[in-house]
Amino acid sequence: MPVYLLGDEILFPPAEEAENGLLAVGGDLSPERLLAAYSHGIFPWYSEGEPILWHSPDPRFVLKPGWFRVPKRFERTRRVKTELRLTMDKAFDDVIDACSRAPRPGQPGTWITTEMKTAYAEIHRLGFAHSIEAWSEGELAGGLYGVSLGGAFFGESMFARRSDASKIAFVALVEQLVKWKIDLIDCQVRTAHLARFGARSLSRSRYLEELRRALRKPTRRGRWRFDPQRM
Repeated sequence: MPVYLLGDEILFPPAEEAENGLLAVGGDLSPERLLAAYSHGIFPWYSEGEPILWHSPDPRFVLKPGWFRVPKRFERTRRVKTELRLTMDKAFDDVIDACSRAPRPGQPGTWITTEMKTAYAEIHRLGFAHSIEAWSEGELAGGLYGVSLGGAFFGESMFARRSDASKIAFVALVEQLVKWKIDLIDCQVRTAHLARFGARSLSRSRYLEELRRALRKPTRRGRWRFDPQRM
């Protein structure tokens, strides 16, 4: 199958036509194009100096509420680390910048380019991208960010400056998303870390079916906050 070259039009080719996960090249990171991509099971993933590369991997790594579990050992760790304070959408720019600087095993650089930081900051301003922060003594200790549409949350990246800070933020996010009836948490590609919390691989066709169902729900747009009972 060919890899498509994108022009000015926002439309994407069907995600099923991706070749080894890669679907298209080019285009831009405008809010309209980014949101169209996510709504069709596609996301950008490329390095500085490369053209924009659009992906739809098969299989797709996903976490659903019924699969979510917190390992007993980690639950004990979470109870001990009570000094961490968790927030949502308090420091989006700082979180994505920290994620771009976090080392990635086997990768010499980052895939979160300057262009991507600007683009996701814009969809955060529009109420579609969100960050979860873990704070220790007033300093950002870890966190993650992603995009939300309908009943789906598309996780993008996480970082930790203190042991387990990003994991604690992740678990708090998932627990909140479950309460908000978010049906689908897209983890993109498999990691052992997320598998421990119950994420599984779905075929691309099954994932796209689940995504279409999740997108029937209204989007929880705007600035997010944890429910008061968490605090």
